[in-house]
Amino acid sequence: MTRTRTALLCAAALLASTLQTAAAAAAAGPGHHDRACAATRAPRGQAREVLALVRAARKELDLKAALFKVTVDGRELVTGAVGQSLTDVPATPAQHFRTGSVGIAFMGTVLLQLVQEHKARLDDPVSRWLPDLPHGDEITLRMLGDSTSGLHDYVTDPLFLKKLYADPWQHWTPEEVVGISLSHPLWYRPGTNWSYSHANFVLLGRALEKISGTPLDRLLRERVMNPLGLRNTRSNDTALIPPPVLHAYDDERGTYEESTYWNPSWTTAPGAVLTQDICDLARSGQAVGSGELLSRRAFRTQLDPGTVGLGHQTATCPATVCLPMTEDFHFGIGVIVRNGWVVQNPSFFGYAAVMAYEPHKRLSIAVSTTVGPDAPDGNTAQTITERIADLLDPEHPLFG
Repeated sequence: MTRTRTALLCAAALLASTLQTAAAAAAAGPGHHDRACAATRAPRGQAREVLALVRAARKELDLKAALFKVTVDGRELVTGAVGQSLTDVPATPAQHFRTGSVGIAFMGTVLLQLVQEHKARLDDPVSRWLPDLPHGDEITLRMLGDSTSGLHDYVTDPLFLKKLYADPWQHWTPEEVVGISLSHPLWYRPGTNWSYSHANFVLLGRALEKISGTPLDRLLRERVMNPLGLRNTRSNDTALIPPPVLHAYDDERGTYEESTYWNPSWTTAPGAVLTQDICDLARSGQAVGSGELLSRRAFRTQLDPGTVGLGHQTATCPATVCLPMTEDFHFGIGVIVRNGWVVQNPSFFGYAAVMAYEPHKRLSIAVSTTVGPDAPDGNTAQTITERIADLLDPEHPLFG
């Protein structure tokens, strides 16, 4: 999702929010959050170069704030934040922001764990768990996880967009958003092409609940967040972001305005609508990118579930929708594989982030940005991540 309608779409009062943040910080004790995720003191060498790079990018790209963390083999190289969350309120690494599609990577991991445990098979039809789903006998769990179901993406539906921009605080149910996708014909016969659809992951979340008998938020916490020590990752049923909050701003409705508490309920499955701090985002990237929670076989499947070679224009699917999947760029099960890097790139109304992991150097890069009024379209965190990758690992460009 970007700041324009053509890309993937891929409030509480300001005073009340500020008081809530201050009260929570006071209750936790001085520096509570910053001890958990704090800026590197007196960075040197490459750490200092990364900091200088981010500072320059913030100015060049007109960013309100940029948070970042880089680790090598699990050890911190640098953590930092530049810019402001609110006027005269500095951005800090401890602040929380939205990371919706990281939840997609977590769901892909849990799906493969359940397959490892013989509780399901990737090629089981989803009708086994969602018997009322149209085309459920043709669509498999694999097709939901790697986005080859052929389901239309409700995020591109003009009526959905009209309602979304008219009332960005509206709460959307899974039935509403999936219903929009199902009101359109399939782009292609399931499994024969590739196109991104948010509906895949809304349905995958529901299927995981049925397979496991566990609510999705608890399932992700027990199988992913707790094992990885993600203490500042939360799934919320509302637009709440736990304090301290990195505030966001957006101009998609024609006016540059605060978008922090716009409702993210439409973005993915309930239970996987996440907020994190930059340290948890980096840890997530490292764990997902190295297959830490999966067997070697399951991890190979996550990175290459059979999408390479798919993605081509047809009479019913335009080239802007059915995108080519290649060895250098393809979608796995809940993750993007780009030039050997394992990536997710969440974006939501003024929030942008990237978690990226390169296995040769065991390099994890996490970046979160918020935009100023003159920021370019697209995921600005991706731009910074690419530049950090070029600096630290020029032999393995991220977005070459």
